[in-house]
Amino acid sequence: MTGTTAAEVMAELAGLEDPKAREVNERHGDDHGVNLGKLRALAKRLKTQQELAHRLWETDDTAAKLLATLICRPKAFERDELDTMLRTARTPKVHDWLVNYVVKKSPHCEELRQAWFADPDSAVASAGWALTTERVAKKPEGLDLAGLLDVIEAEMKDAPDRLQWAMNHCLAQIGIDHPEHRTRAIAIGERLQVLKDYPTSPGCTSPFAPVWISEMVRRQHAEPGA
Repeated sequence: MTGTTAAEVMAELAGLEDPKAREVNERHGDDHGVNLGKLRALAKRLKTQQELAHRLWETDDTAAKLLATLICRPKAFERDELDTMLRTARTPKVHDWLVNYVVKKSPHCEELRQAWFADPDSAVASAGWALTTERVAKKPEGLDLAGLLDVIEAEMKDAPDRLQWAMNHCLAQIGIDHPEHRTRAIAIGERLQVLKDYPTSPGCTSPFAPVWISEMVRRQHAEPGA
């Protein structure tokens, strides 16, 4: 489907609009009504189209922006372009997909992680923390893990929701992947009680860091003999 225009894609997205899906999505702050499975199927048909991705992002329509993150070429974006895109992401899902599907694959990822980490905009800072969590798990060399725990201990309790969630994930990841910091990570979680009462579906792990850390470590130790 190369050569497809943004107008044609917007018309197709409008045809996929489902009021029930919109109702569910809006409860999470996402103002669109397109089933994400159908959105991914459309992206698969369109394949990679960088120029079309630009046009879709510029519409400021949430479903179109989500689609743009799936059909773009992550390495083609300039650093400042990604910074502007994050600041205009608007909704949580667009923010998450942009960070996970685009920024993490960009050559500017580490530079943006450092720039966003302490940004005064809490949504932007949450992206810096999400990228830091990725490094904690996959490339911790050079990170000051004890220093990260210091910041989490001092700031997570009163942080805005999205930033708090990202800091909590980082706390849990440090505890899961770095045994030398595990006792302190669990102790911080116990003291701050962040997300302790978060509703968790049956079969899912609680995001409360002490429970999350203990469960993931248990699974790691169970795997070799499974």
